[in-house]
Amino acid sequence: MTIDPTALRAHFPSLDHGLAFFDGPGGTQTPRPVAEAITATLTGPLSNRGVVSPSELNAERAVAEFRAACADLLHMPADGIVHGRSATQLTYDFSRHLAKGWQAGDEIVLSRLDHDCNVRPWVQAAERAGVTVRWIEIDAGTTELDLDSFERALSPRTRLVAVTAASNVLGTKPPVRRIADRAHEVGALVYVDGVHYTAHHLVDVAAMGADLFVCSPYKFLGPHCGVLAGAPALLETLRPDKLLPSTDTVPERFELGTLPYEILAGTTAAVDFLAAIDPGTGATRRERLASSLGSLHQHELALRTRLEEGLRALGDPVTLHSRAADRTPTLLMTLEGRDARAAQTHLAAHDVLAPAGSFYAYEPFTALKLTDPALRVGLAPYNTADEVDRLLAGLSSFLRPAGGSESLSG
Repeated sequence: MTIDPTALRAHFPSLDHGLAFFDGPGGTQTPRPVAEAITATLTGPLSNRGVVSPSELNAERAVAEFRAACADLLHMPADGIVHGRSATQLTYDFSRHLAKGWQAGDEIVLSRLDHDCNVRPWVQAAERAGVTVRWIEIDAGTTELDLDSFERALSPRTRLVAVTAASNVLGTKPPVRRIADRAHEVGALVYVDGVHYTAHHLVDVAAMGADLFVCSPYKFLGPHCGVLAGAPALLETLRPDKLLPSTDTVPERFELGTLPYEILAGTTAAVDFLAAIDPGTGATRRERLASSLGSLHQHELALRTRLEEGLRALGDPVTLHSRAADRTPTLLMTLEGRDARAAQTHLAAHDVLAPAGSFYAYEPFTALKLTDPALRVGLAPYNTADEVDRLLAGLSSFLRPAGGSESLSG
């Protein structure tokens, strides 16, 4: 199974502008079928949900198809799929839902590896409830989680463990199933931030050991929104604040207000697009997703290997902070004596987009003592070997002593 980059890229109008996009961890480019699904839903006919008119039925269909598509993507029941504006919004919402059952003296365990989306909502909920926050630390040498610190943090009072499935800046993929199994042994729930992970791997929420799992379709070719998956039986135990006339049915009790039907349709189209990249002989959408994402993983791994070899060839000025043995095709680097934002500007002048910053990863940056912005290079399905070479040439010219040639080649 192989990916045909030329055929794949033909579906992305934004790529016609000539930019090489290495900002996938912040959000991917959008293929034409996703935009077309959004447009077709908006132009309808479309109205609030119901069972009488074609416009009502179109809205119903958009919701049902969204839940079915995300259920296939995450290997969960369709009635365990919750829509949200973003992963951050969903995490804030569920931190409040879960905290209703916490008491003073309870504890939660958070990870220094995580995006602040999976940190601050829990810290703030714990402060309000009088709950103690304990931490899983990062091994600065390997950029992996220190599981000994997790064992020290865990106790019979632990009510929640929140951890990422993959770091959005380092790419590190911690052993979530091992963490989840230990958390369940003490009766804790496990909340997994799968925003970065879902863009690169086939997800099986139950096999991962997650009780609640959140992801963002705009990180895997879809529109801007968030998706949370949980077992319906667990969702039935959570009581959100809601309007009196609104339904109490799971999962809709967690979705406040009218749903954005066009965004739901765009998400469904993104899942279908992923499944069609390299479907193999799959009879079901889940099987086609498994084939396509397996091929995409190999494609991105080959590009990551090429990129890492090229960065090593640039020598001492480049420090790679992505060192975990198991990680996504995302690299965080600092450039000795040089400003990462200046590197971003230099690359952009040559039609290469690689952003600099801390990317809401406050805890990892603090743990690794990274005080300055760093350059993040993240690969996506549409990236090519030629683009990787262009990025490397751009970095080489940026690092060249003053007075050297600024031309890009290769």
